[in-house]
Amino acid sequence: MLGLGTIAKKVFGTPNDRKVKSVRPLVDRINALEPEFEKLSDTEIVAKTAEFRNRVQNGEALDDLLPEAFANCREAARRALGLRAFDTQLMGGVFLHQGNIAEMKTGEGKTLVATFPAYLNALTGKGVHIVTVNDYLAKRDADWMGKVYTALGLSTGVVYPRQPDTEKRSAYAADITYATNNELGFDYLRDNMRASLADMAQRGHNFAIVDEVDSILIDEARTPLIISGPSEDRSELYVTINALIPGIAEDHYTFDEKTRGVTFTDEGNDFLEERLLAEGILPEGQSLYDPESTTIVHHVTNALRAHKAFQKDKDYIVRNGEVVLVDEFTGRMMPGRRLSDGLHQAIEAKEGVAIQPENITMASVTFQNYFRLYDKLSGMTGTAATEAEEFSSIYGLGVVEVPTNRPIAREDEDDQVYRTGAEKYAAIVAQIREAHEKGQPVLVGTTSIEKSEMLSDLLKEAGLPHNVLNARQHEQEAQIVADAGKLGAITIATNMAGRGTDIKLGGNVEFKVMEALAADPDAHPDEIRERIEAEHAADEEAVKAAGGLYVLATERHESRRIDNQLRGRSGRQGDPGRSSFFLSLEDDLMRIFGSDRLDKMLSTLGMKEGEAIVHPWVNKSLEKAQAKVEGRNFDIRKQLLKFDDVMNDQRKAIFEQRMEIMGAEDIAEVTRDMRHQVIDDLVHIHMPPKTYADQWDTEGLQKEVREKLGIDVPVADWADEEGVDDETIRERLEVAADEYMAGKAVQFGPEQMRNIEKQVLLQTIDGKWREHLLTLEHLRSVVGFRGYAQRDPLNEYKTESFQLFESMLDSLRMDVTERLSKIQPLTPEQQEQLIKQLQAQQQAQQKAATAATAAAAAPDGGETAALVDGFVEDDPSTWGNPGRNDACPCGSGKKFKHCHGRLA
Repeated sequence: MLGLGTIAKKVFGTPNDRKVKSVRPLVDRINALEPEFEKLSDTEIVAKTAEFRNRVQNGEALDDLLPEAFANCREAARRALGLRAFDTQLMGGVFLHQGNIAEMKTGEGKTLVATFPAYLNALTGKGVHIVTVNDYLAKRDADWMGKVYTALGLSTGVVYPRQPDTEKRSAYAADITYATNNELGFDYLRDNMRASLADMAQRGHNFAIVDEVDSILIDEARTPLIISGPSEDRSELYVTINALIPGIAEDHYTFDEKTRGVTFTDEGNDFLEERLLAEGILPEGQSLYDPESTTIVHHVTNALRAHKAFQKDKDYIVRNGEVVLVDEFTGRMMPGRRLSDGLHQAIEAKEGVAIQPENITMASVTFQNYFRLYDKLSGMTGTAATEAEEFSSIYGLGVVEVPTNRPIAREDEDDQVYRTGAEKYAAIVAQIREAHEKGQPVLVGTTSIEKSEMLSDLLKEAGLPHNVLNARQHEQEAQIVADAGKLGAITIATNMAGRGTDIKLGGNVEFKVMEALAADPDAHPDEIRERIEAEHAADEEAVKAAGGLYVLATERHESRRIDNQLRGRSGRQGDPGRSSFFLSLEDDLMRIFGSDRLDKMLSTLGMKEGEAIVHPWVNKSLEKAQAKVEGRNFDIRKQLLKFDDVMNDQRKAIFEQRMEIMGAEDIAEVTRDMRHQVIDDLVHIHMPPKTYADQWDTEGLQKEVREKLGIDVPVADWADEEGVDDETIRERLEVAADEYMAGKAVQFGPEQMRNIEKQVLLQTIDGKWREHLLTLEHLRSVVGFRGYAQRDPLNEYKTESFQLFESMLDSLRMDVTERLSKIQPLTPEQQEQLIKQLQAQQQAQQKAATAATAAAAAPDGGETAALVDGFVEDDPSTWGNPGRNDACPCGSGKKFKHCHGRLA
């Protein structure tokens, strides 16, 4: 008997069916326009693009233009590539334009599908980004689909790592830009560290089409992108804090051996606060419980962990003045490996060796928050339906399953479950041999490189020729995937997701043509193609007769999506094929989800060695287990994102502020407002509201004003005047400070003063933001403990990070005001001296390079001429100004520090 839900679906259709049905009229309109666009010349196709652009500028909506734009693009693609888009590809393009994820099976031509919405949205002139999973695919797709865009009169760019800045800027300035998710994220961070708008590469975030969207927005979204750099030297702080540790008693802290974590008791916190105040590490009036103290608490905790949780000659050794970690499993030394977050530096302080600087985060962003910057986002993949909830809740993306061009003819067999791994692998080798002998190509999916190598050894023993997919070389990877459909081919692949190259039955014609042309460059390309296509047709029929591509998976992944991706490699475009999963009770997923009961049941049933259990119920129970794991992983990512969202709001505010400053002609008003706010704060501190004049600290205010604003004014005398209140003093200070800075502007000249203000403001913002990121990292590492006190860590993090952000802005105003007040123009003599120093440095560098060449050429003991004219052995004033590592000016060829530098 059918359930009510099933009956309703039969009557009304599924929500997905209704979405597909809703775009059919649009596809019919595009098809109706085809004869009209076929008649256009190549020049007229380009002219159509110009016409569409004008219509968009005049206010016509992209949705109204869609049928004509898609028809124009289809015709351009047919002429440029010889490919005419199917109706299902046009459908996929419509869903992408609407800001959805189009789930399209492998082999349905997703690369071509992206050209339609990319073309339509590029007509706005704001740029479109097409995102791929690796650099090889970005370059390949830009080159391949670039022919279509050129035929339409649009420009194409490709972004790749270590690309020259000018080339990168022009790639982003193109109508359509291909890039990887990593490079886009890093360029966004780099842009927000630039000093001027002209140096920025990206020009906004209009529309992105993400290929293999599940891989990029879910699998790779677990770790943030980070740009790090060396931090300032904090050796003294580590040494000072290390000296406090011997005084800490056992009742001052608790130690968890399992996690190697330490937490201070109330007595410990009181003791620490007292000692830190005495040492001057904790500022007067600041408590250890204040958000501003997070970094100090973090350092003290690390110092205590270094003493209590890490033992010399067990966890690490000291060798040649360095702390070298020891691997707890193998007992081997791990040179070059360092503990993060300042813990290694704490151990170095404990052992009294040189303290190496730690790296600090200069900028970071998660993929979730980067891709949410786009005004419109869309994506393509073969498998997204199982993660539809995550796409909807985090990115606001709907998932639409686009029907295949031809019905799927692949047979998906029930899973085969064996008792042991050895039995499973024996059955796999037997199954591969059987398929290979009848000429059926086999794609074997594994979950790790280690397992793929182990299976490769078994196949070698069995005398079965095969390829192992090496994910490190993308070009070679594409070649192996292209060959995987050849008659009798055996290919072992790890995590076959997002390879970007179709497995075509009988092999890939394009790759065969390229190979033949490389082997015989003088041959005529058309003749070679004709011969290879004829051979390929015969090979394709032979493979189809053998049953098509056989996908054999050696175990199930935690995610159903990865299994579906592997399965989808077979049966493209209505080809025959089959897929089956071989499992054992020793597999990770089976072991975790109740294999003991299953093992007992199989033993009771008297299951013999080498026999498998095959039943649809097993499939269903496994899918439920996978759905649970997916749900748990989603919850973890969602929680991480909630924390990152707090920082993301602050990141946006800082980055927007930087953009405004870089774009502004004159920021004198901004710096003036900062100056006035600093005066407000100083007056408020030294002359609190609702206090009498004899309670004011006028001397303290006068001193602070001199230090922070650079002006020496008689505040104490003003306060003695009759009828003067705090408001009057505030106004007088503002006038005096403004006049002082106006005088500076005259000294420097208006243009130079504008540049100085801009650079000081940007540099100070960047420095403060770096410090703030570090403080937030430390806060994040300790805020989890608040849960033990029945306080929500996320709310605590929100509150304290907001307080820290506000105090960062306060200190930013103070620092900018102070730095600007202390800047002095150089006298003509100082300018001349500076120019001479720079020239001397340049000459020394040139001569050092010459000296290195001369020293290499000179025979041992041979004399060389002095590098500095007028060099006198005993008169250092004649030696120029060489650096410690520069060549010695005497011409010996040695470094200065090893030669005359030792005498200086």
